[in-house]
This record gives sequence, C-alpha cells and structure tokens, in this order.
Amino acid sequence: MKSYSVRTFDNVKGLPGFSEQAVQMHLTLYKGYVDNTNALADRLREALKSGTTMSTEWKELKRRFAWEFNGMRLHEFYFENLTSQPAELAATSPVRKKIEEDFGGYDVWERGFRETGAMRGIGWVMLTVDPQTGRLFNTWLDEHDAGILAGTSPLLIMDVFEHAVLPDFGLKRPDYINAFFRVIDWKTVEARLEAANTR
Repeated sequence: MKSYSVRTFDNVKGLPGFSEQAVQMHLTLYKGYVDNTNALADRLREALKSGTTMSTEWKELKRRFAWEFNGMRLHEFYFENLTSQPAELAATSPVRKKIEEDFGGYDVWERGFRETGAMRGIGWVMLTVDPQTGRLFNTWLDEHDAGILAGTSPLLIMDVFEHAVLPDFGLKRPDYINAFFRVIDWKTVEARLEAANTR
C-alpha cells in the first residue's frame, strides 16, 4: 500500500507579507498531518485484517482518520494556491468570468470571501464548484472533517486556523486576509476549475 509523502512547496518561500518562521511552522504542521494519516491508515488496515473493527479503539481511529486526512489534503490545496510571484486575475480568465457570472461581480465575490474569512471561529474558507451545475460557492469549514459540500471541488482555499493567522498577524485577521489575497496563485485556481469542468 502506497504511503502519502510530505510535499515540498517551493512556491511559498518568500511569500510577501508572511514571515519565513510562520511559513516554516505551517509546513511542519502539515508534515504532522501527513505522518498521522499514514500511521492511522496502517493501524486501520491492520485492525481490519485482524478482525478487530468492532472495538472502540478502531471506531475512534476511523473518526480521527478523516481529521488527519482532510488536514493533510486541505493544507496541500492551500499551499498550492499561494505564490511568491503573484499576478492579477486577468479579466479574460475563466475563473474571473465564472465568479462574475455567479456572484454578480468580482468585487462582490471578494467581499463575500473576505467576510467569510473574518467570521469568528477557526477553520477554512473555500471557493468551491459544484460539478453538477458548475455553480460556485464561498463556504466556511469549521473543522477538517465536517462541512465540505458533498461532491463539490475546492478551487481556492484559505486557512484561518490560529496557526496560519497568529504568528504574523496576531488577532488582526483582516490583515492576514489582505496578505493572503496578495499571494493567490490564480493559475492554480484556473487549473482546478478546468479539471472540475471536465469530470
């Protein structure tokens, strides 16, 4: 069985507005999710082989697996959609056109995404697409393992857990959101939309 590997994200080195210390800490946290996902997958597989799946331990490991796996995957989406060489989202971009169509304007969408990220609490903000209708949604995800709109594909991910915000911005979440918007890699978001549309 193939294990998950810790990915390197050279694109997040030198992110404007983010300290290297905060980025490195965040990457270390991500590594923990990968390690825990692999460890839990192994333990669950062994329990399945040995027939101990009715145990309380197995059930709790099964619940925990979703937390670790989604923590790993959401961090990968998050780091992928950042860049130290950001560019504006082109007016001709399919993502921009779709945002304008579904939200009534780019500024309307951005305000909604930012305000979702500024809500009290910890979690994730995601621009997702429903492949069945092609409709876009800004969503709030409290925890890694609950709240994803079933069947939708993440396009843009913003981590608003404390570890992403506090090291550089303290309690000033709007400042973090501003810094995030300055380092979005729109090419990655475009590729995700294209991939979702070809399903």
